[in-house]
Amino acid sequence: MSEQPLFKVTIDNITIEVPAGTTILNAARKIGGEVAPPAMCYYSKLEGSGGKCRTCLVEVSKGSEKDPRPMPKLVASCRTTVMDGMEVKNITSEKVIDARNGVVEFLLINHPLDCPVCDQAGECHLQDLSYNHGKESTRFEFQKRTFKKHDLGPYIQLHMTRCILCYRCVFTADQLTGKREHGVLDRGDHAEIATFIEKSLDNEFIGNVIDVCPVGALTDKTFRFKNRVWFLKPMDAHRDCPTCSGKVTLWNRGDEVYRVTARKDQWGEVEDWICNTCRFEKKNTGDWVIEGPRLIDRHSVIAQGHYAGSIGMHQPKETFEAVHNGRKPKLLMDIHSVSNVNRPEITLSKLDRPAHSTDFKPNQD
Repeated sequence: MSEQPLFKVTIDNITIEVPAGTTILNAARKIGGEVAPPAMCYYSKLEGSGGKCRTCLVEVSKGSEKDPRPMPKLVASCRTTVMDGMEVKNITSEKVIDARNGVVEFLLINHPLDCPVCDQAGECHLQDLSYNHGKESTRFEFQKRTFKKHDLGPYIQLHMTRCILCYRCVFTADQLTGKREHGVLDRGDHAEIATFIEKSLDNEFIGNVIDVCPVGALTDKTFRFKNRVWFLKPMDAHRDCPTCSGKVTLWNRGDEVYRVTARKDQWGEVEDWICNTCRFEKKNTGDWVIEGPRLIDRHSVIAQGHYAGSIGMHQPKETFEAVHNGRKPKLLMDIHSVSNVNRPEITLSKLDRPAHSTDFKPNQD
């Protein structure tokens, strides 16, 4: 059996060799960084995904060595395979940037400004995309479409108003569970994700539709409005699960587990599918074997306060004396004696309880 030939493709002036049949998007992901186009509907683990959101549009300035003519229009990188000698422009093309700005504006036409209350805030791909390519105002002057919230079973709630119709949840249920009970109903502006005859989504792996949703359309009812993700510490953990791999990410605050999700790679895609038992029912730290902090690669507010390494797992050993050659800190000003607010015999910083009104001097005015 002959080996698969390698094609040379140049993306944003960076040349790489990839096997024949590789899409432009996956070739760009091998380079990494900003060279990789964003993707809202494509999911490498879901067959048939891609080609719907148009955020991954790129310009092919050279088709191949045999046919160097450029492609006349921008193409979806998630559906276009590379050719030997192909040259592609992503962030180096003004056409691509302008088209991507237009796509983002189109995605935000009906999307509500729910970020302050949405549970997806802080890890939302549409939030990142609108930050990079969005505009300050919209040209859409008509009323946005709205839908009622639906409970898709005991664990999942659907906010169709936030949905961008990426079809990821439909593909997940169709390919992972083998028993799909929801899909896209109606057409055009009335199209919506819904269940047939108001059925509940009942399958051991149906909770994965929450992880694949790039926006806050499908939310975990056990986590709703309980905390913000940037206040939580993502920790890798595992357990012996007879149904799935048992490899998850715990989102803790202190010793309390607020939610459990599948582990995701740098592109926001699930590494291993997990079952509903691990996701919704195992919310105690004692149920898991903690491996360590989860590395957040995405440029989100979660990554801004990243604590990988000794911080977060152990108390830092770097004391003032250790980093200042044994010198002890000097007290520049005793705020308790200068302020004349609290009673002189009480040092507020040494109280093992909250300060009360009796700890302060009475108002002499």
